[in-house]
Amino acid sequence: MSRPDLVRFGWPERAVHHATAALMITCLGTALCLFWPPLETAVGRRDLIADIHVTSGFLLPVPALLGWLNKAFRADLRRLNRFSPQDWEWLRRKDRRDTVEGRGVVEIGKFNPGQKLNAAFVAGSILVMIGTGTIMLAGSPPIPRFGPDWMRTGATLVHDWTFYAIFVMFLGHLYYALNDRGALGGMTTGRVSKAWAAEHHPAWLDDLERRSRS
Repeated sequence: MSRPDLVRFGWPERAVHHATAALMITCLGTALCLFWPPLETAVGRRDLIADIHVTSGFLLPVPALLGWLNKAFRADLRRLNRFSPQDWEWLRRKDRRDTVEGRGVVEIGKFNPGQKLNAAFVAGSILVMIGTGTIMLAGSPPIPRFGPDWMRTGATLVHDWTFYAIFVMFLGHLYYALNDRGALGGMTTGRVSKAWAAEHHPAWLDDLERRSRS
């Protein structure tokens, strides 16, 4: 089998994704061990699990902060942070994933709107979880106690419901990744085929070809 033609992600971008995913999975897994009684009983060692959960949570922003040092990663963040008219069209159309002669019907760039919304949700949820987690830990060294009790109660509620949202998002993300071998290959090997790029991200393919000719 021939090697895919196009480089979609370099190793720094993939490293940020994999490290963030590993920390997120650790947070979700330890959360289940802490709050789902059957799993809590089976695993035990609650203090250790809690320490792993807290440490992983506070480390979640670190991969992206280190990735900021990489030019390609910063370029991808700029792409993820912008919605084009084509993105809005993609969201409105029911045939958004259809193709005409092997090319996507909407001129989507490197990231489709679903990926952009997912990235925004992940970034926002990390900040929410760190903020609410810090409030919940207030009074436990090294975090001093602050604020009234209702703040801690509210933080716990937001933290729990954000966990449910993240868990649903994670399952959806995993589903789409496993059902799109091109996208999965792009994130594991960094490379995709021209045919896949034309079908899913035609504007990105056009941009690559223009750059190669210049």
